Amino acid sequence: MEVFYPMAISAVAVLATLVYASYLDIRDRRVPFITWMPMLAVGIVCTCFLLWERTSNGSLVAGFLSLVASFLYADYLDNRGRTDSPGLTLYYRKSSLFWYFALVLVLPVISWFVLAPALNVQIIPWFAMFAGIFGYMTYTEYRDRPAGKKKPKRNVAESNVEDVLSRWYFVLIVIIYAITSVMMFYGTNGWGAPALLILLPAIFCGVFYVFGRMHFFGGADAWALIFISFCVPVFPFVPILGSPPIGFLSFSVLINALLLNLVTPLAILAINLARRNRAPLMYLFFGFPVSGGKIQESWGFVMEDFEEKEGTVRRKFIGFWDSVRRMYAGTDRVYTKDLREHPEKFGKELDMYRKAGSVWISYAVPFIIPITAGFVTAVVFGDFLFAIMKIFTGA
Repeated sequence: MEVFYPMAISAVAVLATLVYASYLDIRDRRVPFITWMPMLAVGIVCTCFLLWERTSNGSLVAGFLSLVASFLYADYLDNRGRTDSPGLTLYYRKSSLFWYFALVLVLPVISWFVLAPALNVQIIPWFAMFAGIFGYMTYTEYRDRPAGKKKPKRNVAESNVEDVLSRWYFVLIVIIYAITSVMMFYGTNGWGAPALLILLPAIFCGVFYVFGRMHFFGGADAWALIFISFCVPVFPFVPILGSPPIGFLSFSVLINALLLNLVTPLAILAINLARRNRAPLMYLFFGFPVSGGKIQESWGFVMEDFEEKEGTVRRKFIGFWDSVRRMYAGTDRVYTKDLREHPEKFGKELDMYRKAGSVWISYAVPFIIPITAGFVTAVVFGDFLFAIMKIFTGA
């Protein structure tokens, strides 16, 4: 059995980090960003070594480093200060902004032009767009980041445009990486098939980075999948159930995690039915009632809205689309952790919950636990969905 030893070493580092991150998420419901740094350092070195060992293509290696740098720089722009990781204070200093921006620009130049087997003029406009987008976001961040000066006032239209750009600009960056990777894939003097090691992580990681920014996905969960993609992009060895056609490990990790996580909603439904808890069917899968007076002792998001009229507490479940809107806006969602840590800000809500007697909350099993299980099962056994499809098709 062939073993890709750089990936095996990286997989061990990833597994150790995922186990520790799962412990932190269970204990504190927070995984500081700095937790991922040792794993990332080992994984990037191992992946670069694998790419060079298999292709001897410096352009490809620089392209991979460029992709990683762009994701880290986007995090740098989107998270001023990283209060969850004091150890990264230097990383977020305003004076370092343009040095990081220069590095992000230099790496694709080296990859797409300097070390490329041949000059592809079609990539030049895409690089110009890449530099323009990151340049504009760097300028706005430098202008707005606190540095002893007041944030400049802007009109409503300008603020709305910047809000949209700040949320969605990275989608354009991911599209640029995808397009240039396709060009290098099909180009006569391009990267060929190894270009998939840039294309697949760019799309996969881009989706989860945006999901995390939109609050559709937990930040730690999104970074776990992103960094797994960077650290172990391919299987370290052929798993027991065989390698899936694409061979992109992170996708198999996600599929296995989702399949394993299906057990939780089914278990919650069984418990609600056994306890005769009454609610619309959808909520029976994803939540359960807790005592309004002890809600701070539980973990989860409140699934109901309350109001008091004429001494009577009225309640209604938050609809699906309303819940999506609140996740996107990042407001109007009540997390029991916030009730516990900042009770002074939720005096009205806590009083209402006590009067209501019981409150439905969503279950809060950190998804990083299924991700960890998905990683182990993907490396050892392979892709569960692919194995199921093989059984049904008789392949």
